[in-house]
Amino acid sequence: MNFKKGSAIIGVLAAASVLTLSACGSDDNTTTTADGGAAAAKVNVDCGGKKALKASGSSAQKNAMDRFVTAYQTNCPDNNLDYTSSGSGAGLNDFFGSQTDFGGSDSPLSKDKGEYDKAQARCGAPAWNLPTVYGPIAITFNVPGVDKLALDGPTAAKIFNGKITKWNDPAIAAENAGVTLPDLPINVVFRSDESGTSDNFQHYLDAASKGEWGKGAGKAFAGGVGEGAKGNEGTSAAIARTPGSVTYNEWSFAKAQNLHIASIITDAAGGKPVDLSVDSAQKAVAGVKVKGEGNDLVLDTSSFYNPTDPGAYPIMLATYEVVCSKYSDAATATSVKAFLTSATENGQTGLDTAGYIPIPDSFKTKLTTAINAIS
Repeated sequence: MNFKKGSAIIGVLAAASVLTLSACGSDDNTTTTADGGAAAAKVNVDCGGKKALKASGSSAQKNAMDRFVTAYQTNCPDNNLDYTSSGSGAGLNDFFGSQTDFGGSDSPLSKDKGEYDKAQARCGAPAWNLPTVYGPIAITFNVPGVDKLALDGPTAAKIFNGKITKWNDPAIAAENAGVTLPDLPINVVFRSDESGTSDNFQHYLDAASKGEWGKGAGKAFAGGVGEGAKGNEGTSAAIARTPGSVTYNEWSFAKAQNLHIASIITDAAGGKPVDLSVDSAQKAVAGVKVKGEGNDLVLDTSSFYNPTDPGAYPIMLATYEVVCSKYSDAATATSVKAFLTSATENGQTGLDTAGYIPIPDSFKTKLTTAINAIS
């Protein structure tokens, strides 16, 4: 399946969409979603190997995984993948401990933290980071009487590190002329689990705040304020029920909960707020480069945070499947390749409708080459 150059990587159904599989004995080569929309038509995949795969990790890609599993079972009716949405840190630890066949992470393996070495020990061969999902991170808020909100990098940073504590602070008011902001305390909600979403969001704050963040990045939230909630599921639910709250969510969860999403002001946009949309996310991802070597497709995401395109939305993440380049048994390798092929082929169908972005042709070629090289 072809996608136009300039689309970004993989989109997905909203969190509330439960995918319904066609009966295994059916002659119908398509599946349907719970809302009746068309899903993936069958493609030819080598379906041999291990029948039951296990993976865990990033909650940001959980909704994408639901779609990918549907495509995988459409192509290989006797096979399945059980994916646990446990957070990127837990997913990598499961993979290092050989409890899963691959891990899902919103951040690539870190050399500084010894994660490449741990993966090498688990695999008996180098591990590769394969980016299969691109998605925007939304700053979501629940402020009584406020439906629209605009924030630039410095102001967002001061909210999330506690320098700004009230919604009617002059810095917020200056960016939201005509909006009546309440005299209400700001309640920051952050990811309590180790999370690549936290890592990517803090990279944005560090790069775009002109020194106001001062906390660095990493899978643990470093802002020092607020209350924690586990996973995108937990943070989105906390915002929905807590007036005065603000957090960062992967977009499909924000959409599923009908949360208010802040527009982001960038220097490239000349002070004009950029709304989060498929189009603005595509513009952000269009120029991303690979900095990894060979089939280790680690992306240089620094271009996201201070874009040059005035219409680009700057808070983006790339979610990786961390795989062995060579598995200890051929059956696992065959099934991992079949799953990832399904994810990048018919697993893409309709994914841009609810918060993720399709793989561009220019990148799909690199990803397919890496998947085919798994042994």
